[in-house]
Amino acid sequence: MNRAIKYIDWNLIEYNEAWTKQEELFNNSIAEKLNNRITDNYLIFCEHPHVYTLGKSGDEHNLLLNYIQLQAKDATFVKTNRGGDITYHGPGQLVGYPIFDLANFNVGLKQYIFNIEEAIIKTLSYYNIISTRLDGATGVWLDVGLPTCRKICAIGVRSSRYVTMHGFALNVNTDLTYFNHINPCGFIDKGVTSMQKELQHEVDMDELKIQLRKNILELFGE
Repeated sequence: MNRAIKYIDWNLIEYNEAWTKQEELFNNSIAEKLNNRITDNYLIFCEHPHVYTLGKSGDEHNLLLNYIQLQAKDATFVKTNRGGDITYHGPGQLVGYPIFDLANFNVGLKQYIFNIEEAIIKTLSYYNIISTRLDGATGVWLDVGLPTCRKICAIGVRSSRYVTMHGFALNVNTDLTYFNHINPCGFIDKGVTSMQKELQHEVDMDELKIQLRKNILELFGE
């Protein structure tokens, strides 16, 4: 078992380019696994230009813009092979793509998602933002059980042979107006928020990456 995690920062990268690079690492890990070789684990952080992405089980009707309106918003629309419904990615949002062979960590997919959520909850706590899970929905939420319940981090994962790809999107200094044009993750009765909105000031992205990376490494016991 190889518990080492290689860290990569792609900074600002087009969604489709990142997806292609992910697929290469993902397919390579599966090939190595099928040949009984040691597999590598990658933790990739990045940001994307404005894009709406739809999961394989998602409903296109949850995108409330047509093609012309998308262009006016300088945004694109991509159908993906991850789980989950529709979400938005854009500058100021920290996107994480863990490409892990879960066999290396002796965890299943359910525990993997729990660990990612836990790492984000611990990171938000460092900034004095209290967050938790919402039953029946992946991701990280604030004010669960209250009318003000709102999502701060979306999670959508694909896995094959216990190798993962895609991942999470944490709203840091995100322009939340872009969420007005979708039903985020298929929900029509819950809001979204960002760290910047909760704290009333911009968050240092580099410091945040250090904290989140540390918490992910601790939870997966590198």
